[in-house]
Amino acid sequence: MTTVDLLDTPIEYLKGVGPKRAELLRKELGIVSYYDLLTYYPFRYLDRSRILRINEIVNDSAYIQVKGVIVNTQLVGKGGGTRYIMTIRDSSGTLDLLWFQGINWIKDKYPLGTELVAFGKPALFGGRYNIPHPDLELASEYYSSPADPLHPLYNTTEKIKQKGINSRALSKIAKTLISQLLGVIPETLPADLLNEYHLISREAAFQNIHYPTNLEMLGKAEARLKFEELFFIQLRLLRYKITRSGKVRGIVFPTIGNIFNEFYAKYLPFELTNAQKKVIKEIRVDLGSGRQMNRLLQGDVGSGKTLVALMCMLIALDNGYQACIMAPTEILAQQHFKTISRFLGDMDVKVDLLTGSTKAAQRKSMHTLLKSGELHILIGTHALIEDAVQFNRLGLVVIDEQHRFGVEQRSKLWNKAETPPHVLVMTATPIPRTLAMTVYGDLDYSVIDELPPGRKPIKTYHFYENGHEKVYNFMKQQIDLGRQVYVVYPLIEESETLDLKNLQEGYELLQQIFPAPKYSLSMVHGRMKPDEKEREMQRFAKGETQIMVATTVIEVGVDVPNASVMIIENSERFGLSQLHQLRGRVGRGADQSHCILMSGFKLTSDAKTRIETMVKSTDGFEISDVDLRLRGPGDLEGTQQSGVLDMKIANLIKDEAVLRITRTHAQRILDEDPGLQLEKNQRIARQFYFLNKKKADWAMIS
Repeated sequence: MTTVDLLDTPIEYLKGVGPKRAELLRKELGIVSYYDLLTYYPFRYLDRSRILRINEIVNDSAYIQVKGVIVNTQLVGKGGGTRYIMTIRDSSGTLDLLWFQGINWIKDKYPLGTELVAFGKPALFGGRYNIPHPDLELASEYYSSPADPLHPLYNTTEKIKQKGINSRALSKIAKTLISQLLGVIPETLPADLLNEYHLISREAAFQNIHYPTNLEMLGKAEARLKFEELFFIQLRLLRYKITRSGKVRGIVFPTIGNIFNEFYAKYLPFELTNAQKKVIKEIRVDLGSGRQMNRLLQGDVGSGKTLVALMCMLIALDNGYQACIMAPTEILAQQHFKTISRFLGDMDVKVDLLTGSTKAAQRKSMHTLLKSGELHILIGTHALIEDAVQFNRLGLVVIDEQHRFGVEQRSKLWNKAETPPHVLVMTATPIPRTLAMTVYGDLDYSVIDELPPGRKPIKTYHFYENGHEKVYNFMKQQIDLGRQVYVVYPLIEESETLDLKNLQEGYELLQQIFPAPKYSLSMVHGRMKPDEKEREMQRFAKGETQIMVATTVIEVGVDVPNASVMIIENSERFGLSQLHQLRGRVGRGADQSHCILMSGFKLTSDAKTRIETMVKSTDGFEISDVDLRLRGPGDLEGTQQSGVLDMKIANLIKDEAVLRITRTHAQRILDEDPGLQLEKNQRIARQFYFLNKKKADWAMIS
């Protein structure tokens, strides 16, 4: 058995674990093998070298350690409210240790008179401190084998604690494993890389992450393991990219022909920005390279991504191919259809829309035209991936807001062509550069970072709930100037009934403040039928109503250049990314636009930060960085399914510099040795294949 295979050993074979504990570790913590335990890192470390006297406990903010003799035990309460109380005493006083779960396991374990060392976080109840669910150790054992000065704390669950596997037990198991593996833990990084960045050996890193000898060695262990984790993530993404570009030939679009040129000369709605021109050039290079394009196009709301996508689709048409756009919602698909139809005007380009509500007869006709090649551009929702949808020659696929589609859905669309079509992924969700280098690290990356000419930055203000009268007066002023207004209410799934009630009450209040016939209001929410929503949206778009009262259903899919005011009620209940997306519904025309964030007086620290960020910045990238810091990468939309963010020690926010270094080195190694076959890269190759052998290989799917 090689040392790499040794790390794959099932955890049940480790001394002190066994089949029953192994099953618990698998179910509760996802620990299956030796390697899983090695990389199940402590979440913090505590100084356990000091034992407090009981009367020295002065706050409940930190973990502490006390020593005392058991002087009393008792069971209190009945049924689910039962608790077990163990009272210990030292020379300064007494302290209660409490258990609400796992009582049968603890209540007969230690007899009266036993001297214990108890470790845990104190709680204050009735003016007196206690420690719920402490770690316990016989004082005699503690002194014969003192705790490590920096004691690791591991995340556990109540279920495995009840079975005796608490943080301390996990620490003991990890220590057993490392002592067993000493001398055989394989190195994964080449010597020159270790020397260049003064990284300690992998074995020393595992030792010092689980039981550090001091703070300096803990820091070195963290640095080494973060570097390794980020390096192999980047290596995987970049190697996928190389594999795909090397093996997946793409359709060559050599011609920029009549259709593109006619559109550019006669139908272009406005002068392209420099950013749009740069992105189109990047895409043209891809389309003529002979390799399948897989490019992420990121641009803020209103930056002109759809126009860029259309011009790329016209290149496909010029070369005898069809194109399609897949959007995550019917509203967004309809918006793309209307926008593209408006751009094309009376050009001889056949465009159609396919969604879940397309009638059967219309579908049949569409399928026929699509298969014959007479239908050039098809826009739709996931209905595009149905088996009945057959293209004649599909050459370019545009996917909008790709994080809302699963990989398998996208692969079905790709498989509708003999030669894999080029893929352009668009997103208006600002992605911090660090996240783009991980979640989308296997795609080429383009950014539209300027707005079309004539657009003015949106002014954003914050008012507390007592400012409604001022806001209503401002709305009247703007409506008198001929502008239109959105008023958005939150819609959180768990409290949908309450939210709809708030929406309805808000609508009725606004009807009183803005009475007919001078004013007219529309209302839209998710419970309405599609045709009702569409009718109300159309009334607003045509200017028949001045105020649109809505839930976040208008976050995407409504483009009304005359709407220049966005009021967001209960703005503290929205995420930062969602606030930014909502704000992007105004500012679509040449008039000065305004976004007003209404909130209650009681704001959490995070809510204050979100609102302050919105008021001071309209830069989607700056906003996304704050969002990343507040929520963490695992909570950002779309990152959960990516698989690359299952990081065990690295942090995308704190470790951005390390991320950039590791990406540079991974690229440098793959440029020289894309197959990882050189002798000097064998350490890297072994670890690469070890990490990736169990992962589904979606490398061939954009």
